[in-house]
Amino acid sequence: MTAPVGPRTWLRRFHTTPDPATRPVRLVCLPHAGGAAGYFVPLSAELSPVADVLAVQYPGRQDRWHEPAVDDLHELARQVVAALEPALDERPLVLFGHSMGALVAYEAARLLNPARLYVSGCPAPSRGVGGEGEITGDEDILADLRTLDGTSAELLSDPAVLELIMPALRADYRAVRTYRWRPGPEPTCPLTVLTGDRDPRTPADAVLDWKRHGTGECRFHAYEGGHFYLTEHVRRVAELVGADLAPHPRAAPGEDRPHPR
Repeated sequence: MTAPVGPRTWLRRFHTTPDPATRPVRLVCLPHAGGAAGYFVPLSAELSPVADVLAVQYPGRQDRWHEPAVDDLHELARQVVAALEPALDERPLVLFGHSMGALVAYEAARLLNPARLYVSGCPAPSRGVGGEGEITGDEDILADLRTLDGTSAELLSDPAVLELIMPALRADYRAVRTYRWRPGPEPTCPLTVLTGDRDPRTPADAVLDWKRHGTGECRFHAYEGGHFYLTEHVRRVAELVGADLAPHPRAAPGEDRPHPR
């Protein structure tokens, strides 16, 4: 069951309200372009025994469809931070962002300095967005979504669905296309970079440049799959994150491997 948290429209909790004694960390997840908080239900299910898992619902989608979507990533990060701050408590804050959400999480981390930052399926901020930057029209957007194989083909061919989702998709793709990294203080927390080894969005050199965007430990893990590898490997990713969040972290799962050079 979805439970709004804090400022009602922004945060979703999909699993039981945590006992701070057994779930001493707050994990906030930020979705991809066109995505919604519900994308993280499986990850929340895996990690809710050890963390208070929240997901961000951006404006302009699902129950927030009537609100204008934000088409500037720096502004979106500022709004996310403003929504998070009243909900924070003494527990460590951890951010996890996928694709566009990785950039939002990174920019939010520059403002909040969380305990940990996980970025998934995204080139380093200073490298730009690669092919996604050339996508401007509706047909380009839909073709890109089909290529990435993260959205049901049936949904993408339904005119009624497209009428609802296209405004948010246009804003999200515009936000990614116009994003420019700005020099400034970098997060000081440990940084973990996650990718799919066949993701066209994440060439190895652009991923490895994430090490320039933090002053703490930086780790890299690649999983078999494309841009939405997380859908298939949610349990393995949860094992990695859960090991980090445990009171006495153990070694990361042995099957994870550094991104190939």
